[in-house]
Amino acid sequence: MYTKSSAAEEEHATRVREMFANISARYDLLNHLLSFGTDRRWRYKVARMLGSGRGGSARFLDVACGTGDLALTLFAVTGARVIGADFCRPMLERAQAKAATGHLAIPFVEGDALQLPFPDESFDGVTIAFGLRNLASFAGGLKELLRVVRPGGTVVVLEFSKPWVPGFRTLFQFYFHRVLPLLGGALSGSKSAYEYLPDSVDRFPDQEELARLMRKVGFSDVEYLNLTAGIAAIHSGKKPESAAKDWLQQFSAGNQ
Repeated sequence: MYTKSSAAEEEHATRVREMFANISARYDLLNHLLSFGTDRRWRYKVARMLGSGRGGSARFLDVACGTGDLALTLFAVTGARVIGADFCRPMLERAQAKAATGHLAIPFVEGDALQLPFPDESFDGVTIAFGLRNLASFAGGLKELLRVVRPGGTVVVLEFSKPWVPGFRTLFQFYFHRVLPLLGGALSGSKSAYEYLPDSVDRFPDQEELARLMRKVGFSDVEYLNLTAGIAAIHSGKKPESAAKDWLQQFSAGNQ
């Protein structure tokens, strides 16, 4: 596991956990409203990348699952066994309520994305949506996702990115930095949470940088797909089958 953490990283995690706990009651409404409903289509694309109709023999993990929207979509699209993990209990409680309402057998467990409570090579596929940029270490988070996926398995990252159409980029930046914090703050009661959102996206690697980071930590076959002119992007990569044992040895040695 990725176990090294500094005091600064722990402080960052505490701030993020408290922020999401404070907005959990209106998190879903704001996601759909402020993205004009596109977040649903983005999650569906992620699920389709792992394959429809996989059945119960496949096992998927959704990391930083929040209120469970992607985990529920994965379950519906793939038919696989799905587990959701998040470190914010109020968000998990909402995810569990959704699953219970639909009588869906999706367990949601409390766990930090940098120290996932699962053995090595436990899952056929792993997803993380709008969670990687919230981690104190992007590389550490990617390494942990790689650790828990099986050789040949796929990791899919859905995250806000950098719009590539010049005129649209200017318009989006105005909305993201000026309009969204006001609307999100008014509706959620936490303006700081929606000021944090554009700031966290600004600090996050762009499409090419994230692809390079994924290759650097050990992913193969790394690709990305721009969504809505680059507002968001889906990155995917595989855990090499031939290099799995070598990677685990190197990773363990580097974290001793």
